[in-house]
Amino acid sequence: MTNVVSAGQPRKAADRGVIGWMLFDWAAQPFFTVVTTFIFGPYFVSRMTSDPVSAQASWSNMATISSIIIALLAPVLGSIADRSGSRKPWIAFFAVAKIISLCLLWTAAPGSPVIIPLILMIVASISAEFSIVFNDSMMPRLVSSEDVGRISNIAWGMGYLGGIIVLIGVVLFIAANPDTGLTLLGQRPLFGLDPVAGEDARITGPLSAMWYFIFILPMFFFTPDAKRGLPLGQAVRSGFGDLKATLHELKTRPAITRFLIARMIYQDGVNGLLILGGVFAAGMFGWSTMEIGVYGIILNVVAIGGCIGAGYIDRGFGSKFTVVMSLVLLLIATVGIISTGPGFTLFGALEFNDTGSVGLFSTAAEKAYIFFGTLVGLAFGPVQASSRSYLARSVSIEEAGRYFGIYALSGRATSFMATLSFSILTYWSGSARVGMASMIFYLAVGLFILARTPYPASDADRSI
Repeated sequence: MTNVVSAGQPRKAADRGVIGWMLFDWAAQPFFTVVTTFIFGPYFVSRMTSDPVSAQASWSNMATISSIIIALLAPVLGSIADRSGSRKPWIAFFAVAKIISLCLLWTAAPGSPVIIPLILMIVASISAEFSIVFNDSMMPRLVSSEDVGRISNIAWGMGYLGGIIVLIGVVLFIAANPDTGLTLLGQRPLFGLDPVAGEDARITGPLSAMWYFIFILPMFFFTPDAKRGLPLGQAVRSGFGDLKATLHELKTRPAITRFLIARMIYQDGVNGLLILGGVFAAGMFGWSTMEIGVYGIILNVVAIGGCIGAGYIDRGFGSKFTVVMSLVLLLIATVGIISTGPGFTLFGALEFNDTGSVGLFSTAAEKAYIFFGTLVGLAFGPVQASSRSYLARSVSIEEAGRYFGIYALSGRATSFMATLSFSILTYWSGSARVGMASMIFYLAVGLFILARTPYPASDADRSI
């Protein structure tokens, strides 16, 4: 854990250092895949409580609170990281908080107070995001500007692969039908878990924590860190000053500012789709943990291919082109998702007689929903990975920490608006479909601003 790189050294790190950095995404993704989106989140909505609409709003409120905390603190932590130098101690601190919170999700039994898992999810979510800020800020030191987009997309794809491995394991060997008590393979769940008591979903917290702990170790052992800088107290004071200066500096860097604003808005829609997509499907079709898990596997298989392809597209056509194409796909997918429900799709232009259909995704409406879901799978990895490489190409190594802190702010500053608008519209209309429709606004406005943003941003700012 003592490997360091000073600001004046070349950007390239040894292969094992780059691989160690990429494994961070592999380690972190199961939390988002099996806990937030496809297993524990839908369990919280459809099985832990007796009121799915209220539970969806509570889950959305949890995400809103997390986003506000992240938005307020991430830029400060990024600036402090630039001054303190080393990123790994910060990642380790937040890893401990995340792991403990995830392990305690085991206590979220049906009928128990919902406030406890919601608080645990807030702690786990903000710890995960703060760790990402520090990990992302290490990237410009590790690879050349030419390779940063490819490495970023491959790392993101590795994350989805890690997520899908855990998800497949849960679906095949742990998640069971509460009526039969059997998994998709027709066997009893591992470890004697009881699906009626929600144990097949609650175990995903401890499993994700164990996976995270094991696979962040190569980053600590092999990836070079920045040289240790100021003591913590001085770093905090200097970090606040640097953050103020950076926010003022953005006035003289309009291209990066416009990119960050565009990303702030479209990332709201992306976050909303990721956080609410699984619970939305569970509430609409009444999918069990097993069905949600299979749906998640489909999306993540597609996502891996999307990230691999996007890595080459990013290198050939640039990060902006990759993000724009991804946002167009997400817009199409979101319209398709909200237009589909039991017995219809495309707002009723196509209607189905699904009565009597039995089996996994046996109705035509479910198949239509999955089709639109695969478009989300293709796009939501590249839109985030290439946004990360867009910024990495636009800032220097020395300012990476504070700008990736601002970048985290741009991804979270108004992200509570997406989940808040979902909650308000869902409460107001009594329909989660109306709430989900608000994601279209964020994706479309962000796309419009990004289309008018110069690329690379650093070149445009230097010409002013």
